[in-house]
Amino acid sequence: MSIARRGPSNPLQRRSADSLFLQYWLFWVTLGETVGFLAPALAQLAFAASPVRIPALILAGAVEGAVLGWTQANVLRSRLPALSRARWVGATALGAAVAWFIGLLPAEWADVWQRWPAAGQATAGLVAASVLLTVIGIAQRAELSRHCRGAAWWIAGSAAAWCAGLIVFFAVATPLWQPGQPAVLVLLIGVLAGVLMAFTMALVSWLVLLRLLPIKTPSQPV
Repeated sequence: MSIARRGPSNPLQRRSADSLFLQYWLFWVTLGETVGFLAPALAQLAFAASPVRIPALILAGAVEGAVLGWTQANVLRSRLPALSRARWVGATALGAAVAWFIGLLPAEWADVWQRWPAAGQATAGLVAASVLLTVIGIAQRAELSRHCRGAAWWIAGSAAAWCAGLIVFFAVATPLWQPGQPAVLVLLIGVLAGVLMAFTMALVSWLVLLRLLPIKTPSQPV
């Protein structure tokens, strides 16, 4: 599906506007997700042996989403001035909390689903992964659809961005995490992988927004 974009017809002007938006988006979204990711990382260390670990992680996930949503909204408002920062932040926080809840289910309910037949495990895994990857985009789409056409594509685009980011995270963190490591080292490895995850997610999501958002004219600030 082709999505029309408003803005200057000069290709050089378009490239300049897209390049400037890329710089802002990459910097602020990477920073927002990295800082936000510290909340669940610290919650995991603080509540690792606590009976409230799951609620703490879900709440920390909401904090992560709120920080990410705030940085995203600030950049998006350069192209969509009427976008509600409060609705975007709230939607992102809610989506992130649900994503963390889904992400924690396999480990917490392992003794249950491991007794299921293979087909049931595969189906449940596919459904859980689909919800986990799309829930933030679904939540954000409600606000985005108020301001641009083709906002439904953001659901798939956001899912692709998070999928790429999570692949990078586990590709970096999994071989570096080893049993018996000090908590500080575990945290530092997680932060390193989180930064790379955040950058990857920001880059892929920018490619999606490039097709959705209107282009700024040279006289308009980014």
